[in-house]
Order: sequence, then C-alpha cells, then structure tokens
Amino acid sequence: MLDLTLRLLTWMLSICLPRPRGRHRLGALPPLRYIPAPPPRFTERIDGSASPLVRPYVLDPAEHRRQRERRRALYLATLGIDTGPHDIHGIRVPAATR
Repeated sequence: MLDLTLRLLTWMLSICLPRPRGRHRLGALPPLRYIPAPPPRFTERIDGSASPLVRPYVLDPAEHRRQRERRRALYLATLGIDTGPHDIHGIRVPAATR
C-alpha cells in the first residue's frame, strides 16, 4: 500500500511541478523499497462475560439533584442572577451578600 501511495504521489508531483533543467537535474528515481506491515498487537479475544455490565455515568437521585442545582446556578449566572452558595467555609451566608 505504501508503495502504491508513493508511486501515485511521485506521478502527481511530476505532473504539477516543472521538470528541472540543466546540470543539477535529478536522474532516475531510486527504486522504492517494500516495507512489510507489522503484525497485529492484540490477537486474543476479550471475554465479555468477565466484565460487569455497570454504567458508571448513571447518577443516583441525590447526585442528579445536586448536578441539576449546579447547572441551574450556572445558567442563572449567565443572566446576571447570582444564586451563590448558602455556606462558605462552613459559615452561613446571609441572603443580602449572596
């Protein structure tokens, strides 16, 4: 495949670029050498029954609620409404400073 690609590229360049003239003209192209493809790295099959069918991205209801609250706070922040945290470093923040 590499040989075919190089030959095609050489042919395309010979059409697109002007041929050099004079003393420094390139002679015949050197023969292209064949490079064998490496063997495949993984040959054994993966046993699907050995891995548990767990979806780690599924959230429990409490985490889903917290994620929804964070997303709502970020959306309101884009509108200029600061909902802010209720506690900062364990100290309750009054509503006027939020």
